[in-house]
Amino acid sequence: MTVDLKCFDKIVVGPVKVKKRSSSIRYELHFNGVRKEYTLIQSYPEEVNIRGFEELAVLAGIVPAINYGLFTPLIEIKAPLHELDYKYFLDMMDITARDIFVNRIINKTGLIKEEYLPKGDVSPEDAKPIADVDVRETFTGTRLDSRPEEYKCTVMSSGGKESLLVYGLLREVGCEPYPYFVNESGRHWFTALTAYKGLSSMDPRTRKVWTNVDRLFAFIEKNMRIVVPYYWKKNKEIYPVRLFWYAHFIFSVLPLAVKNNVGNVTMGNEFDDPTGLTYEFNGIRHYYATYDQSLDFDDYMTSFMAKRGIGIKQWSPLRPITPIIVLRILFNRYPELGVLQTSCHSTRIEGGVVKPCGTCFKCNGVLLMMLAEGLDPTIIRYERKHIETLPERLEKGLIRLEESLVKHSKYLITQRGLWSFPDAEPVWHVEMIHFDNINARTDFIPIRELREKVLDIYEKYTKGYVYLVNGKWLPGSRPE
Repeated sequence: MTVDLKCFDKIVVGPVKVKKRSSSIRYELHFNGVRKEYTLIQSYPEEVNIRGFEELAVLAGIVPAINYGLFTPLIEIKAPLHELDYKYFLDMMDITARDIFVNRIINKTGLIKEEYLPKGDVSPEDAKPIADVDVRETFTGTRLDSRPEEYKCTVMSSGGKESLLVYGLLREVGCEPYPYFVNESGRHWFTALTAYKGLSSMDPRTRKVWTNVDRLFAFIEKNMRIVVPYYWKKNKEIYPVRLFWYAHFIFSVLPLAVKNNVGNVTMGNEFDDPTGLTYEFNGIRHYYATYDQSLDFDDYMTSFMAKRGIGIKQWSPLRPITPIIVLRILFNRYPELGVLQTSCHSTRIEGGVVKPCGTCFKCNGVLLMMLAEGLDPTIIRYERKHIETLPERLEKGLIRLEESLVKHSKYLITQRGLWSFPDAEPVWHVEMIHFDNINARTDFIPIRELREKVLDIYEKYTKGYVYLVNGKWLPGSRPE
C-alpha cells in the first residue's frame, strides 16, 4: 500500500474526573505543532453511589479512542487502567482497525479524500493499528462490588423496533427489564425521544444517561486531514471512520446496572444472514462494519465482564429472527410499544411530535416491511406521501436491507395487491427461526427458562426452524 493515513502525532486521553452524578475525561489531539482538546462527559439522572464508579468511568471514557489506532502513532492514556481494561483496549483496537480499513477506506464511501485511498494491493499488515498505547499506570484487583441477579435485564434502548421488542419480550417472560437510554447530545436523541417518553410513563425503571460522545467523534474527525470537508452533508447514512461506539453506551449505563444488581445487558441485534459472506478481504478478517453488533462481540463482552468482576452477561434475544418478524411480533403482541417506534436518520420535531423524514435508507426499510406485514405506517407518524413514493426510492436502490428480505417483502406486498414489483420473489426462510454458528446459536439466550419462553412466542409468528448447514439453510426442529 502506498498511502499514509496518519492524521495525528498523538491522542491523549485523560485524566478522568468523577462526581456523584457524572464523569468526564479529557481528549487531546496533537498534530502540526498544535494541541486541541475536548472533554467527554457522561451525566446520570441520579447519584450513582457505587464502589468502583471511577473504574467504569475510565472504561466508558477510553472507548472512543479505540477507533483511531490507524491514524496516530501514539495513544497516551493518562488514567489508571486495570490490566484487563488495557488488554480490552488493544484487542478492540486491532479488530476495529481491520473493520475500518476494509469498510471505510478500501470500500469507497466518498468521505475519505481520494489521495489518501490505498493504491495497489493491500495486505493484513496494512490493516494493523500504527498506534502504540502508552498507559501511565496499570493495576489489578478492583473496587467494584457487583452483585448481578440473573433475572434482571438492562435493555439498551434506542427507540427502534428492536429494543422495544426486547423490552416487551423480557417483560412478558419474567426477566425484570431496566430500559436504559443513552442520550447523545445532538439530534440523534430525537429518534429515541418518543420511546423514552412512552416507557418513562409506563415503567419507573426507565433511565436516561446523557453523553456528548457524538460531538467528541465529530471534533476528532473534523481534524482528520484524510476526511472530506463537511462530510456530514455528503452522507447521512454512515460516518467517515468511527465504527466502535456501542461499548461506550454499555459502559456508560453499567454504573446504573451495577447499582440495581442487574445481571444481563440485552441488545436489539436481530438476524443477519451470513450466507455468501467471507468475513475476509485479502486475508484481512473483518465484520462488514458491524463488529459491535456481532455475536463475537457479545461473547467477548460476557467473558470480559466475568473476568473483570462485573459478572454481567451480554446477549440479544432477537438473533434468530429477521426484521420483518420483529415488526410482526411487536405490532401484533405489544402494540402499545409498537407505536413508540422511530427508525430514521433525519428525524424532526413538529408541534412537539417527533416525525421521521420518510425517505432515508432506514425509513425506506421500515416502510417496506410494515407494508409487507399489512401495517399502516401512519401509526408511527409517516405521511401518506412517504408511502406513495416508496416504489420510486426502491427503484433507485435507496435501501439497506439484505436482498432476501427486500425480495420477500416485495413478494408479500405484491400478494396483498398494493403494488406489483417485477423483482418480487418469495424467500422461504425469511419467516423462519434461524440458527447458525456465526450470528445465532441455539443458546442465544443464556438462561434456559427465558429461552424456552421466548421460543414459544416466536413459534406463534414464524413458520418453523432452519439451520445453516454447509452454507445452505435447511429446515429442522426446535433445539433440545
